[in-house]
Amino acid sequence: MESILLAQLSGALYGLLAVIFGAFGAHALKKKMTPELLKSFETGVKYQMYHATVLLVLGFNLGFDSPLDTYIVNCFVFGTLLFSFSIYGLCLSAASGNKLRFLGPITPIGGLILVLGWGLLLYSFVRPMI
Repeated sequence: MESILLAQLSGALYGLLAVIFGAFGAHALKKKMTPELLKSFETGVKYQMYHATVLLVLGFNLGFDSPLDTYIVNCFVFGTLLFSFSIYGLCLSAASGNKLRFLGPITPIGGLILVLGWGLLLYSFVRPMI
């Protein structure tokens, strides 16, 4: 039950924030960021929205009858948090002239966790056939 709620709440929150951050990037940040930084910021927003949608679909469709389902949700929740939000921090700090370099290694770690989530989801589909 807790994993279902985590998937649904995280999916809804990430979707809400992706719309807000997307509008913020398109309007408020357009004049403050270089085109390269703005493109990176938009990448964070896109990936956040993709995974918000995935979390909502999983929250309403997974049975959560095995630990694997919980691992999948956790990978998407925490991978998105690390990936997208580190990109936001990097872009915003670079635009202000004080780049937070410690966030640089966090982005690929978040990406790897997202890849792991997709791999586990794939495994959950093929496992019954093995």
